[in-house]
Amino acid sequence: MRKIFRYSLFLVSILWSVGGHAQDDPFAIILEPLVIPGVGGLQSYAFGQHAGKWLLVGGRLDGLHRRQPWASFDLAGHNNQLIVVDPVAQQRWSAPLSSLPQSLQEQLSATNMEFYQEGDYLYCLGGYGYSATAGDHTTYDLLTAINVPAVIAAVINGEAFTDHFRQLTDPAFQVTGGQLKKIGDVYHLLGGQKFIGRYNPMGPDHGPGFLQEYTNSIRRFQLVDNGETIAVEHEASYVDSDNLHRRDYNAEPQILPNGEEGITMFAGVFQKDVDLPFLHPVNVDAAGFHPDSTFQQYYNHYHCPTLPLYAAAENKMHTVFFGGIAQFYAGAEGLVQDDNVPFVNTVARVVRDADGRMTEYKLPVVMPTLLGAGAEFIPGQNLPQYANGVLKLDSLTTDTTLVGYIFGGISSSGPNIFFENDGTQSNASNLIFKVSIKKSRSTASSEPVPVENSLGLVLYPNPSDGSLNVSFSLRQQEEVKLLVFDALGSLLQHKPLGKLPAGEHRIEVAAPGLVRGGAYLITLVTPSGRVTRKLIVGE
Repeated sequence: MRKIFRYSLFLVSILWSVGGHAQDDPFAIILEPLVIPGVGGLQSYAFGQHAGKWLLVGGRLDGLHRRQPWASFDLAGHNNQLIVVDPVAQQRWSAPLSSLPQSLQEQLSATNMEFYQEGDYLYCLGGYGYSATAGDHTTYDLLTAINVPAVIAAVINGEAFTDHFRQLTDPAFQVTGGQLKKIGDVYHLLGGQKFIGRYNPMGPDHGPGFLQEYTNSIRRFQLVDNGETIAVEHEASYVDSDNLHRRDYNAEPQILPNGEEGITMFAGVFQKDVDLPFLHPVNVDAAGFHPDSTFQQYYNHYHCPTLPLYAAAENKMHTVFFGGIAQFYAGAEGLVQDDNVPFVNTVARVVRDADGRMTEYKLPVVMPTLLGAGAEFIPGQNLPQYANGVLKLDSLTTDTTLVGYIFGGISSSGPNIFFENDGTQSNASNLIFKVSIKKSRSTASSEPVPVENSLGLVLYPNPSDGSLNVSFSLRQQEEVKLLVFDALGSLLQHKPLGKLPAGEHRIEVAAPGLVRGGAYLITLVTPSGRVTRKLIVGE
């Protein structure tokens, strides 16, 4: 559920310098469209696979949700079928959910379920949608286990499949928009929210009203499943309302520099005190979670297809992100910061080196349209990979390898459609793309994020009511000062903010003398960077 954004568009005119030079890529990404007759559009779904065939569950048949409570997340957009796709034979089959018990029908037509496939079983948790049982929109407190090979065979052959589903209730699973991953035998339900009622951009106390509670947590548990009964063994959760206040984002399995399995929670929405994405990641390992304030991710903030690859010889972890929604994108004259957080076509790669340092690169390939939000990367089977699903880059034996597919998501007609959205500006995409890795170095090079923009300065609200609130990020502890100029560039105020630690900061600055209707240039200065934004004071 997307909130209203209250910020203006800024073009950051910068030099790609201070270490910002192109890099020869260790591999290239190749996208090839694939057309399969009869495959309709779908976004924010769950998937499992067996023997090269996909099982698609839940999600929505329409595009970006509308702003009006009566129209947002309506029943007509629910996917109430099980869909099977064979991308090699280019065939599609489907079967309605109507033969299943009501509780299964309701959850399995939900959007933004958390899911994970372990062997033959696809586990689906939570999800948001309309429940006839509850008489309202709700987040489900359910876990459903699906026997993927059996359901795929039943759908293809037109057979009954009720016996291939099992379900249990647990309040810890009442989550939508989070991520479900594993480290060893322990499942991690990372972030997300509980949302009860109809979405309303005016807030929970207007119109029909709603309940929205971020989990602010990583909920850990083990599943004991003998194929007939499932037992849940909960472990201690991690709770942090500042760093884990995230939903609708990318959390990806990783191989950490010490060789152990882990998870990185990348970016995500929304920060606790301002309707903007997080920029810093949170790393999770078997011992706990670790926010990394030394790195800011500028591209691909919303959930989109992702591809994790590890190069063991160099001890480098690569995570590739395809399109989606982000606060930043590359423009003709440099990096563009749009605090309305638009749809983008950016394909980017985050690299973690042997020392744990992370660097972000924009790749030369782009998504063909404003596509990626709510889509999934469906990995190929029988590829060399670690137990957690990270692809072994060094073990790819051919120069070009098909590693999987991208399917579905929201296809938008423009970057910022939220405020004008009447249901016609976007749709659920039916596009499929083959994704291949070409290991020989690309002739086109990726570009790193410009260092100058690492401060991530945001002024809010903008236009201002006369107050001056600033949000920014520091990669390291630094002395910070704020300069206020008039529209002609004359210095009006010089405000030292002191030595501040690494991380994200939100500060209210006393700025007397800002005249209503005036325009000002606000500059943040540190020893490592300097960035300027324009502030408008409302009439």
